[in-house]
Amino acid sequence: MADKKAAKVPRAAYEQELLRLQTELVKLQEWVRAEGTRLVVVFEGRDAAGKGGTIKRVSEHLNPRVARTVALPKPTERERTQWYFQRYVEHLPAAGEIVLLDRSWYNRAGVEHVMGFCTKEEYQLFLRQCPIFERMLVEEGILLRKYWFSVSDTEQQKRFRQRLKDPTRRWKLSPMDLESITRWEAYSRAKDEMLVHTDISEAPWFVVESDDKRRARLNMIAHLLSSVPYHEVPPPVLKLPPRPPSTGYQRPPRDLQTYVPDHAASL
Repeated sequence: MADKKAAKVPRAAYEQELLRLQTELVKLQEWVRAEGTRLVVVFEGRDAAGKGGTIKRVSEHLNPRVARTVALPKPTERERTQWYFQRYVEHLPAAGEIVLLDRSWYNRAGVEHVMGFCTKEEYQLFLRQCPIFERMLVEEGILLRKYWFSVSDTEQQKRFRQRLKDPTRRWKLSPMDLESITRWEAYSRAKDEMLVHTDISEAPWFVVESDDKRRARLNMIAHLLSSVPYHEVPPPVLKLPPRPPSTGYQRPPRDLQTYVPDHAASL
């Protein structure tokens, strides 16, 4: 697929398969909760590679009390003095929880390294410690899945232009994103180096071709589901009770309450 560009997935087929996969994700969620499993899914990739849109589709129908998305801001002054992995540890799941990491500890292997936000010594230490850290997570019983969203330079440029023109998505474009355009090869080398050191058997990397967002979302979700040995957990049997007869309750007059204006009536 990387060498030959595949046709875009038709919208109707995409929406039908996405709904089927999202239904399976709900089954996965219930299995995680019933079995007390801990699942961490890492989403990494270049700016505008489609990570956020995929996370949105993964979590769309899930219970936010079970599955939560973690997107950490830049570290505080205090966090900069901690062990690098420390601030990520507190966001790891407890039993029966799923954590979706919208970028992760791999910031150090990417943007921090390329932009000079960490020292060479800190970068080399990360490359040595990261496989150890992830092996510890896996040995602890955490299911760890890592996805790298791969986007071409032409498609990234196209998405950047779309964000510039769209007021609802303009916030997604930062000066750091624009800087990444001029450092394309530096980010490529950083990604290659990262994979060499952290693509380990206990926690391998899975690359998602993401020039076609629909295809990327379907492929990533389908792979995640195939990689976890979940099974359907029978839901509890629920039955709506009959409404009790009225005991004389009267609703207060509407003019005693303040209602939002009917904006929809003006359409």
